[in-house]
This record gives sequence, structure tokens and C-alpha cells, in this order.
Amino acid sequence: MFVNNDVMNATTKEERHVIQLNDPEHPVILSTEGLHVYYGKKEALFEGDLQFASNQITALIGPSGSGKSTYLRSLNRMNDRIATVTGKIMYRGVDINQPDIDVYEMRRRVGMVFQRPNPFAKSIYDNIAFALRLRGVTDRHQLDEIVETSLKQAALWDQVKDDLNKSALALSGGQAQRLCIARAIAIKPDILLLDEPASALDPVSTGQLEDTLLSLKAHYTIIIVTHNMQQAARISEYTAFFNQGRVLEYDTTSHIFTNPSVQVTSDYVSGNFG
Repeated sequence: MFVNNDVMNATTKEERHVIQLNDPEHPVILSTEGLHVYYGKKEALFEGDLQFASNQITALIGPSGSGKSTYLRSLNRMNDRIATVTGKIMYRGVDINQPDIDVYEMRRRVGMVFQRPNPFAKSIYDNIAFALRLRGVTDRHQLDEIVETSLKQAALWDQVKDDLNKSALALSGGQAQRLCIARAIAIKPDILLLDEPASALDPVSTGQLEDTLLSLKAHYTIIIVTHNMQQAARISEYTAFFNQGRVLEYDTTSHIFTNPSVQVTSDYVSGNFG
């Protein structure tokens, strides 16, 4: 089912093309309805209605300042202290944008990996075990098992298994980013949010990160902001195009990159601006 709206303002006409998901094998796990984000009086995001399919990768693309990172951070309420967010953020049928929501538990289920790797100044092992201990996991055997499983899922175990007590700060950029992914998945989220995770990585590390994400989608729903059009085309099933604070187009990635319904989308993915 497709929803097409013509949105008018005083001087321009913009088309929107936003699909509604209906895949029984990958039901909707997260959606936003009537989402608006304000920084003071400035409205940074509007018309941000999207649905996300479970165990799929969705890419958020668009020029700088288009609202995609603002949108991503709203999904686990990382904007709470700096912005006003209105509208619904529905996670498994519950609006997590309500004041009575346990934000810390919600962020466990909707994890975030930031643009630049930010490992703790601790050992590789303790980077992952730290949050587990805070949540009451003290049994060494259980900790060992979760650390190993998380590092394996992040495709890092074989590289660091003999160096778990070494400082995480000594890792390469690509390794550090995969450690941050391992740290996020150790507490068993449903959803992983990634804000341009490969922007500071070399091509080899970027390829390794993409392979990791492709393997992780069997266990997690992944939403990634990227400026790399080729990356979005390689790894995602769905793509949302943001421009000037709006989602102008949302469809399968193949549709966005081969036959977009909105001219502005076509101009962007063709490299005519952005």
C-alpha cells in the first residue's frame, strides 16, 4: 500500500512517497507517528512518519542538516535534554515518548552506536562487561560467555580473543567501532541505531563493518544514518530520504535507487546535490 501526498507551501510544491509496510515475515517493530522535533522555537523535523521492519536494515539518507540524525536520536530519546519532541514513537505497540516510560530500560532495548568510536578507557573485556555488571550480572562464567558471544556477533572475537585484558583504546578505528557494537548488543537490544558508523573508517574497515551489520540483522533490527549512497544500496532493505526536515520518500532500497517516485530523491541519489 502506497501513500502519496502533495504538500503545498507558499512558493513550492513537494511530492512525498511513503510506503506502509505489510510483510508478515518482518512485522513492524518500531514506528513514528506525527513526529516533530523543535530546538527552541526552530522546528528541525516534521512529517517524520515511518515504519521499521523487524530484522531488516533501514538506511536514512539525505543532505547534511536534513533531519536524519535528529530523527534517529529521537527513536531512543537521546534528544530529550536538548529538544522538544512531540508525536508518537511506537515500540512494540507502546508509545515510548511518554513521560512515564523507563528511559534507561527503553535504551537497553533500542541501543545506539555513535558516529565516532567511543570505547571506554578500560580493557576490551571490561568495555562489554561494564554494563552487564551494572545490571547485576556478576557470575564470571556468564560474563565470559556474553563477552565472547557479543564479540563473535560483532566479528571481532578472532582478532582480540588473546588480548581481552588490553586497553580498548589501542584498537584500530574499525575494531573500536565493532567493539562499540559488541558493547551495545551485549545487553540484548531489539533494535540498533547507528549514526554514520563508518564515516571515520577506511574502505577495508568499512567493508568489515558492513559485513558485520549484514550478519547482525538476523538477530536485530538495524536503522543506520549514512551519507554513503553505495553503502545504503549495499546493505539495506529499505531507505528513507530526508530533506529539509521531512521524509520525502520511503520505499524499498531498490526502488529508491533505481526508480524513485520523487524528483528530489532522484536528484539526490544521482549526485545532483547534497
